[in-house]
Amino acid sequence: MSTQDAGVAASITELGAMLGDRLSTSEAVLEQHGHDEFWQRPMPPDAVVFPQSTEEVAEIVKVCARSGTPVIPYGTGTAVEGHVQAVHGGVCIDVSSMNEILRVSPEDLDCTVQPGVTRKQLNVHLRDSGLHFPVDPGADASLGGMTATNASGTNAVRYGTMRDNVLSMKVVLPNGEIIRTSGRARKSSAGYDLTRLYVGSEGTLGVITEVTLKLYGIPEAISAAVAPFESIEGAVDTAIEIIQSGIPIARMELLDEVQLAAVNDYSGFDYPVKPTLFLEFNGTEAGVAEQVEMAKTISQEHGGGDYAWSSDQEERNKLWQARHDAAYAVKALRPGAELWGTDVCVPLSRLTECVMATKKDLEDVPFPVPILGHVGDGNFHLIFVINVDDEEEVKLAHDINDRMIKRAIEMEGTSTGEHGIGMGKTQYLRLEHGGAVDVMAMIKKSIDPGNIMNPGKVLEL
Repeated sequence: MSTQDAGVAASITELGAMLGDRLSTSEAVLEQHGHDEFWQRPMPPDAVVFPQSTEEVAEIVKVCARSGTPVIPYGTGTAVEGHVQAVHGGVCIDVSSMNEILRVSPEDLDCTVQPGVTRKQLNVHLRDSGLHFPVDPGADASLGGMTATNASGTNAVRYGTMRDNVLSMKVVLPNGEIIRTSGRARKSSAGYDLTRLYVGSEGTLGVITEVTLKLYGIPEAISAAVAPFESIEGAVDTAIEIIQSGIPIARMELLDEVQLAAVNDYSGFDYPVKPTLFLEFNGTEAGVAEQVEMAKTISQEHGGGDYAWSSDQEERNKLWQARHDAAYAVKALRPGAELWGTDVCVPLSRLTECVMATKKDLEDVPFPVPILGHVGDGNFHLIFVINVDDEEEVKLAHDINDRMIKRAIEMEGTSTGEHGIGMGKTQYLRLEHGGAVDVMAMIKKSIDPGNIMNPGKVLEL
């Protein structure tokens, strides 16, 4: 047994005495916590713990820090770039038991939650208050995990990402110290912005144990539409022009013909199998009507067909659930295959060019690879549906992903708009940020000198 292994074993023994049956070394539990939503090689931790308070998280981290045992925070496991894999073993801190909504202040339009609270849980709690939390990555992810990965999703074009909606948080540092990153004020000029530092830090700088979030009023009127196009270029150009025209659209999702066909089959729709935009407009009755007419005019100029409209909540929910189920719909196209999702984001002026070049890369690919995305903010995704035991398929997927990422960076975009770096995109971080990666490394080493916080993610240390 190595020195590190002995330290891990000692930590697990000490934590077991502290937590009792809230520590597990069951093979099934370890396997569950060793992978996330999409295909990445599973890497289980040595133990999983289930704390119930910030103070317990702090004590767990202190135990691990003394022995240099790696710590991997875990919410619901819905990340997609290998964020929760225990690259060097260690202890996984599952915060799902920390799922209390601690405070809602309707007059301040904010709330404070524990990290295990999911976005759907919060919105059910808020339902009778006339408020909602709008960031919607699709999966019913934990709000702590959404904060750690700077999640966004379908509503980002109107309401922004998690970075725009987190006011403050409580964090356990790698030495077990507990800090609060800021107060509840909507703006501050006091000191460094630690809140923004921890949003998107992917568990590499500490464990998030409370999050204070902005809330919004539920709009008076909401209308959704499905708009087919003769070409994917026309759909993307429409999305860009809608944004450039200042139409305050709430959601605008692109599905290419591959994705639309899969959604039809999986969710029981019969939309034309063409590149399609799913749109949603929020506001007053008059405002929504005006937005709709402006969007229809723009889409017709780019080859858009007849819109299928609905203001009925049940029908709208079904539409957006179908969009959120897009990955499962694609997996059903090839039973037994695995999903590997990736994303990039580029300036709006380069979006059509980037999407069309990527679409060309997909010609003659022998497995399904739909394009979908939040095109209102320049972000789109590929989902490779591959046989992971076929080396040629895996290599082809890697090559296409590599070309797409490098293309996006050359266009002054980013290797990931919302999936995060995890361990899947670390090799692109320096290409994107250059010498700034050295500054990131200095921050990481200063806060976490023992490199125990989710090692192997984001930075190649």
